[in-house]
Amino acid sequence: MPDQLPPNPAGTLLNKFPQGSLPMGKKATKDGLQARGQWASKAEFLLAVAGQIIGLGNVWRFPYLCYKNGGGVFFVPYLLFLVLCGIPLFLLETSLGQYTSLGGVSAWRNMCPLFGGLGYASQVMILHGCVYYIVILAWALLYLSYSFQAELPWSHCNNTWNTKACFSYDSYNQTANASSLPENSTSPVMEFWEREVLRLSSTLDGLGPISWKLALCLAAVWLICYFCVWKGVKSTGKVVYLTATFPYVMLFVLLVRGATLPGATQGIIYYLKPNVTRLADPQVWMDAGTQIFFSYGICLGSLTALGSYNKYNNDCYKDSFKLCLLNSATSFLAGFAIFSVLGFMAEEQGVDIGTVAQSGPGLAFIAYPRAVAMMPVPQLWAVCFFLMIIMLGLDTQFVSLEALMTSVTDLYPHLIRRGHRRELLLLFVCIVCFLVGLVMVTPGGLYVFQIYDHFSCSGASLLLLSIFQSLAIGWVYGGVTERKAADNFLIRLSRDSPAFMCQNCFKLIESRALQRQHQGYDRQQPSSFFQPVLEILDPDRVHCHIYIFPGALVTTEPGERTGRSSLGHHAGLDPYPLIRFSASHLGHLRPSHYPGNPDTALPNPVQPR
Repeated sequence: MPDQLPPNPAGTLLNKFPQGSLPMGKKATKDGLQARGQWASKAEFLLAVAGQIIGLGNVWRFPYLCYKNGGGVFFVPYLLFLVLCGIPLFLLETSLGQYTSLGGVSAWRNMCPLFGGLGYASQVMILHGCVYYIVILAWALLYLSYSFQAELPWSHCNNTWNTKACFSYDSYNQTANASSLPENSTSPVMEFWEREVLRLSSTLDGLGPISWKLALCLAAVWLICYFCVWKGVKSTGKVVYLTATFPYVMLFVLLVRGATLPGATQGIIYYLKPNVTRLADPQVWMDAGTQIFFSYGICLGSLTALGSYNKYNNDCYKDSFKLCLLNSATSFLAGFAIFSVLGFMAEEQGVDIGTVAQSGPGLAFIAYPRAVAMMPVPQLWAVCFFLMIIMLGLDTQFVSLEALMTSVTDLYPHLIRRGHRRELLLLFVCIVCFLVGLVMVTPGGLYVFQIYDHFSCSGASLLLLSIFQSLAIGWVYGGVTERKAADNFLIRLSRDSPAFMCQNCFKLIESRALQRQHQGYDRQQPSSFFQPVLEILDPDRVHCHIYIFPGALVTTEPGERTGRSSLGHHAGLDPYPLIRFSASHLGHLRPSHYPGNPDTALPNPVQPR
C-alpha cells in the first residue's frame, strides 16, 4: 500500500462541506467563522487516539473481567472479537472521520442519512460515559491526596473508620495458617475503600448525603478536563504528550515489582490457565465483546472525531493496526501486574486466589494500593501510581469530551464557531455533567455507577450499534465489494493492502442479500432488511432518505421515481450519484434500470447540483 492515498477526487459530495462547515486548515472566513483546526503533527493524532483507547479499560476493567470470567479462558472470546470486530470497526470509524472531515453525527448524515441515527446514538452514549467515567478519577484523586501522609492510611488499622474486624497482615506472623486468622477479618485497604472513600451503604434504600471530599475531587477533575479541551485540538494535541506516555513508565515499574512478590507465580498461572467450561457461559462472550468495544472506543464517535482532524491522505490503515496492537498488548501486560499482586495477597492470607478480593469496579483500588504500600518509600510510589491512574482516565475523558464537542460544532458551525461560544458551550456541558455525577459520590452512588457502567457504554447497546454500523457501510453504502469504486474510501484504504479480513467483515450481510436476489428473490418488494421499518411508516407522510453512493447529489420531490433498481442490488455497485428515494417507492424498483448500467438510463433524469 502506498504511504499516502491519492488526493480527494474533485466534485464528490463529501468535498462539499455541509451546513457551512469549514475545510481543515482554513483561516477564519469573512463572516467570522473560526477554522475547524487540524493536528499539528501525526504524533499528536497517534498519541490522542492512544490516550483515548488505552485507559482504565486496560488497567482496571480488563483484569477485572478476567478475574470475573475464570482467568485465561477470557482470552479465547477476546481474541476472536478482536480479529472479527475490533480491528475492522476501528479502521472503519477512523477512516470515516478522515474521509469526511466531520464529527460523529455529521459524518453519518453525509455518508448514509438513513443511518444518521447512529451518530446521535453514539453521542448519547458518550455523554453518559462522560458522566460516570470521571467518577473513577475522583476516587483516584482522593487516594492521591491521602498518599502524602506520613503513613499510608490503608496500610494499618489505626484510623477512625476502621472496625474491630480490621486486621493488618504486616503485623501478623506470616507462617501462621489461615485458620488462625480472626473470624470475618478484613484488610485495612478494603476498609479504607468501603468505609472512607465510598462510605458504602449496604442497600440502595436511599442515596444518602453527598461526600464533599469526593465532590471536591470530582469538581477538580472536571476543571482539568475543561482546560484540556477548551481550545480544541490545539490544546488537546499538546496535553497528550504527557498523559499518553507517563502511564507506561509506571505500569512497567509496577509490573516488575509485582513479579518479584512471593506468590506472584500462582496469580499469573490463574491469569493464563483457562477454565474451558466457562466458554459455555454466554456472559463470558458478552463481556469479551463489550470489552473490545469499550477499550477500543468503538461506536462512541471518538475515533471518527479524532480522525476528522487528519489530513485527507494520511495512511490511517497502518495507524489503526498499530494502535490496535498497542491497545491489546497493554491490556495483556496490565493483567500480569494485577494478577501478580492477587497471587501475593492470596498467599499472604492463606486462601484461594478466587476469593482473595471482591469482584467489582474497586479491584484496582484494592490490589494496587496494597502492592504500592509494600514498596520502599510507599508514599512516592502511591503518588506515582495514582497519577498514572488519573492520567489514564483523564486522557480518555477529555478526548471523549472533545469528540462530543466536535459533533455538536459540526452540526451547527455557523452558530458555535463564533467568538467564545464554543468555550461557553463546553463550560455548560461540564457543569451539567458534574451536577449529574454528584449522585455517584453518595453512599449509594456505587450502585448507580454500576448501573451506568452496565447499561450506558457497554452491553447490548454497543453490540447493536456496531451491527448497524457494519450494515450501513458494508451493505447500504456499498463497502469494499465491487469494481470501479475509485470514490470509495474503504477501497482506497485497502485495495493494495492485506485487508481481506476487513473486507469480509464488512460484506457478510451484503453477500446474503445478493444471494437471495440470484435465487429469484422478488425484487418488486422492499429488501427484507428494510421491510419492518417500512411497514411502520406512512408513505404519504414520511420521506425516507437513503443515500447509497458518493458523487453528485440527485434529488426528487416526494413521490417521484428516480430510477428502477432494487435497493439490495443497487448498493455496492459503481460509484454513481447518490439517489434519494421516497419510502413509498422502495418496493417498485427493478434491477434492469440503474445508473451503473450503460445500456439503460434514468427516466426523467434530474441534473446534479
